[in-house]
Amino acid sequence: MLDSTLISAVIVVILAIVIVRKSVIIVKQGFEYTVERFGRYSTTFSPGFHIMIPFINRIGQRVNMMEQVLDVPSQDVISKDNAVLQVDGVVFYQVLDAAKAAYEVYRLEYAILNLTMTNIRTVLGSMDLDDALSKRDTINAQLLSVVDGATTPWGLKVTRIEIKDISPPMDLVNAMARQMKAEREKRANILEAEGFRQAAILRAEGEKQAIVLDAEGRREAAFRDAEARERSAEAEAKATTMVSEAIAAGNLQAINYFIAQKYVEALKEFATSPNQKTLLLPMETTGILGSLAGITEIFKDSLADKPAGDS
Repeated sequence: MLDSTLISAVIVVILAIVIVRKSVIIVKQGFEYTVERFGRYSTTFSPGFHIMIPFINRIGQRVNMMEQVLDVPSQDVISKDNAVLQVDGVVFYQVLDAAKAAYEVYRLEYAILNLTMTNIRTVLGSMDLDDALSKRDTINAQLLSVVDGATTPWGLKVTRIEIKDISPPMDLVNAMARQMKAEREKRANILEAEGFRQAAILRAEGEKQAIVLDAEGRREAAFRDAEARERSAEAEAKATTMVSEAIAAGNLQAINYFIAQKYVEALKEFATSPNQKTLLLPMETTGILGSLAGITEIFKDSLADKPAGDS
């Protein structure tokens, strides 16, 4: 009798523990639990302490509400210009509605993965190779728009989709490298030719400026030479006038000075002549003075005869 009572007490304690264990639910931060009553969705437990009726209600799905990362495996994609590319990426998503994520789609991560891979093939298949390699941001934006819209009924928010790597075949990479090298050589040749052209233009401009400056210099020199000749002629005319006036007044010293100056100038011209080889001059001073005196007498006779003729 005692043994049966003890066994009954132990059974009651065990049942109590089981009931308490199933009645008390503690949900961790970052998760939400769905509650099912007789197999049908009833409510959602948020993080914290909860009590439910055991055996009637039970926990359905434990849904992670934090942002999660899903790797997209590498796959072959054919571009618009028939280039075969290997593409992989990552998807960032967050569950906003635990009930929809648990009951609107089966195998949530598998569904997101296949949806993303399909749209990667669609987006890249509509682009040329150059666009696929250079417009990474455009591809990410298109994928995000399509996948986020498709997963909204599942209670998800796709926050980002990033293409990690786009790998063309090795022969295509080599061809692209040769093309890039050719483009660089072309740009270098263009820059070099442009430099030569600019140098030629600058050289021509410099020569033109030099010619202009030289012409201006010659013009200025000619102007100054003409001015000097004009002044010399004026001085010569003035000197001749003064000598003529002195001669008219009977100033013999002026006559001697004038004739001596002309004599010396004539000797200078003979001495500097390029065709002159030998020059014999009467170097005796008395001879030169005698000549000057004779010339003076001629001028005096001319002056004496001139009034008589006028009369």
